[in-house]
Amino acid sequence: MSELPSVMRAAIVEKVGGPAQLKVRERPLPTLDPGEVLIAVHAAGVASWDVDMREGWTPDGRKPRLPLILGTDGSGTVAAIGSRVRRFAVGDRVYAFSLANAKGGFYAEYVAVPATSVAPIPAGLDMMEAGAMPATSLTALQGIDDALKLERGECAIVHGAAGGVGTLAIQFARLRGARVLATASGEDGLALVRRLGADAVVDGKKDDIRDAAFRFAPDGVDAVLAFAGGPALTRCLDALRRGGRLAYPNGIEPTPRKRRGIRGVAFDARRVFVSYSGSIAPSRPRIWTCRSIRSIRSPISPTRTGGSRRDTCWARSSSASADRTAFVGEADRQRRAPIVVGRSLLVD
Repeated sequence: MSELPSVMRAAIVEKVGGPAQLKVRERPLPTLDPGEVLIAVHAAGVASWDVDMREGWTPDGRKPRLPLILGTDGSGTVAAIGSRVRRFAVGDRVYAFSLANAKGGFYAEYVAVPATSVAPIPAGLDMMEAGAMPATSLTALQGIDDALKLERGECAIVHGAAGGVGTLAIQFARLRGARVLATASGEDGLALVRRLGADAVVDGKKDDIRDAAFRFAPDGVDAVLAFAGGPALTRCLDALRRGGRLAYPNGIEPTPRKRRGIRGVAFDARRVFVSYSGSIAPSRPRIWTCRSIRSIRSPISPTRTGGSRRDTCWARSSSASADRTAFVGEADRQRRAPIVVGRSLLVD
């Protein structure tokens, strides 16, 4: 790889506020600690929580450190490695996840990430597909494996299955040997979740989810993994057998109400499980290192990108700084939209 530049372009938040606060600026290249990897970014994931962070929210509740470079995940090529890094070499194709990175996120030409949060891109994934996967895949894995502990032969509902996390949750659940009823909206959404392996599908906007669930599992389903709230989720819970499990990422609104005989777990990337009982226990750090991204070597058959909102990875490319800044407003669209299908990317 050619000699590294001393500066890079990045989408910078200089002052908390709306999309107009995002400015494309030149910044010094991040310095590398011994255990870090410098990635030349090809695709950066765009997420609804980017809006919250741009408006001043931080995972630890502290005042944000400005200027701020957003972006929690993405893909690219290794441009340099720290002195203690042994698993990677310059030129490797990688994807990575790093929440609230003090050295800046993926909305930049380069990002410095701890090597424990980086993984080689598996064969069969291109850069855009890989760039859309780290945060969503970790969320899906945590829901399927750590919160629900889904087992072979069980029946599960993936509610809101056509979104970026839901499309992966379907595939992970099927790889674990579970049967999946997926809820989605519209013919395109239903076709997508069928194509990704759902055993049965139901339109959560038009059809009766409870009736469909009991046709799917006459004794009730074992688990519900929810990526949307509201009345439709209530109908999913009506189909849970006694002793069944519910899991959902923090941020689902309205928050599901407690139900007798149902174990509910809310989860997120802050390394804690918060259960209905109110107990808090740290999750195992290896969830985010040894297993985490690197476990996504399974043949999950992600949908190819094609510029459509109905693809698993939706991307736009732009070389113009002004266009890039405008495109970052996609995070605002995701937060406002009643239905979000797939994942958005900022692509070099």
